[in-house]
Amino acid sequence: MNMTVIAVTGKGGTGKTVLSSLLIHFISKKTTSILAVDADPDSNLPDALGMAEMVEKTLGDIREVFQVSRDEMGTTNKEQWLEGKIYGEVIVEADRFDLLVMGRPEGEGCYCFANNLLRGVLRRLMRHYDYIIIDSEAGLEHFSRKTIDSADYIIVVTDMSKKGLATAKRIKEMSHELELDFKDIFLVGNRIASKEAEDVIIKFADEIGMKILDFLPYDEKIAELDLRGEPVVNLPENSEFYRRVSRIADMIIQLHAPAK
Repeated sequence: MNMTVIAVTGKGGTGKTVLSSLLIHFISKKTTSILAVDADPDSNLPDALGMAEMVEKTLGDIREVFQVSRDEMGTTNKEQWLEGKIYGEVIVEADRFDLLVMGRPEGEGCYCFANNLLRGVLRRLMRHYDYIIIDSEAGLEHFSRKTIDSADYIIVVTDMSKKGLATAKRIKEMSHELELDFKDIFLVGNRIASKEAEDVIIKFADEIGMKILDFLPYDEKIAELDLRGEPVVNLPENSEFYRRVSRIADMIIQLHAPAK
């Protein structure tokens, strides 16, 4: 089966979730074999997709299954029982894609469990989908924890801030240091308001050896939708931002197509 895993990452506040949600929106018009993954503890992807009310349980909630008695589990081993919980209670089925939310673990305890669980779940789920699109948590820790080590492509979203560019550079460096075997790492510039800003990012990308997928303009309609509590996928089709993300989605679909 031809399967492609895309992880969208970058510094917090650069627009990862907006890009992730619109990529899911566009690619789901071509195929319904998509798993959308919100891997950020500060979960925003369900809201961006208009699915927040459908999410009743997260992977973080599943931590509690390991505190139940053996009697309740019966003869089922932990791995089988856990997988049944995830398929039966955590994955949300929408009309054109499925959604898996990592969430926050309840109570005290190390968050490593939820990350390890996510990594294992993704590896088991991959065979069931053509596309897995992951809205990663902000920053760099998911690289050191290898939460997304099974991704084929990384899309790093940056704005014009010094921290945004520094995070993009460090992601590139860490992928090499940790020997993460991604097929490619791409850069998307978000809220880019001028040709001069584009030139700065082009020079930056050349220096660190990253390919630029596109530049996305500032769109006040995105902020308006957020203020009204509406999903970003309701962005008007005549929006330049909307059109450019559609173009990025087409590029991803082309990457997914088997070589002739």
